[in-house]
Amino acid sequence: MMASKTPYQNTSFDLPTKETGDDQTGHGYIAFPESGKGPGVIVIQEWWGLTRHMRDVCDRLAEQGFVALAPDLFGGWIAHDGDEAGEMMENLPAEEGARQLGAAVDHLLSLDEVTSETVGAIGFCMGGGFVLSLAEQQGEKVSAAVPFYGVGQGVPGSFTGIKAAVQGHYAEKDQMFPVDEARKQEQQIREESGAEVEFFYYDADHAFHNDENPAGNYQEAEAKQAWGRAVDFLKEKVR
Repeated sequence: MMASKTPYQNTSFDLPTKETGDDQTGHGYIAFPESGKGPGVIVIQEWWGLTRHMRDVCDRLAEQGFVALAPDLFGGWIAHDGDEAGEMMENLPAEEGARQLGAAVDHLLSLDEVTSETVGAIGFCMGGGFVLSLAEQQGEKVSAAVPFYGVGQGVPGSFTGIKAAVQGHYAEKDQMFPVDEARKQEQQIREESGAEVEFFYYDADHAFHNDENPAGNYQEAEAKQAWGRAVDFLKEKVR
């Protein structure tokens, strides 16, 4: 199958100027709570793109009272198999992802509907890696960072800039990011950032939270447990 364009974009925001003259507008999906206002959370996509699952994650957060924004890091493209997804991830430079995500943070904090002075960030797979880099780069603007089995180009080499509390969700059977590496990362974040850090480990494989199940790894019980922990954590930390 060939990559296709997402139908889920419903918002846009300004990007920092680049000398190359590239597109200066970011796009994404935003969901608002029934009350119309709430704390802000950035949702960072897997390597598949801004899929229906990422839209649903935003909607679920909105049901919990958050204003949730998922930037579309692939410019509208959605992958349909692992080879496409891997190629699209490789073609996204870490600095371009950081440019879009940093702008998304500023945009979210500028909205009248957002009641918090900081944002939370939650991401999955490639997005989990970018959660950590966003927290490292944005410092005090990010109060809660929730990586789910974070991998990819977004994972920073140093975590000294992280001010956010970090809650990680990792899989003991993960072939993309072995659990021993996850435990080392947990300790590195704790030592370098001095932030509050807690990782949870599940008897599951990579992408166990994705109920669209493109990799065949969805595990309902573990996904529900991890999601409940993540939502409670965001409610506690994002102010």
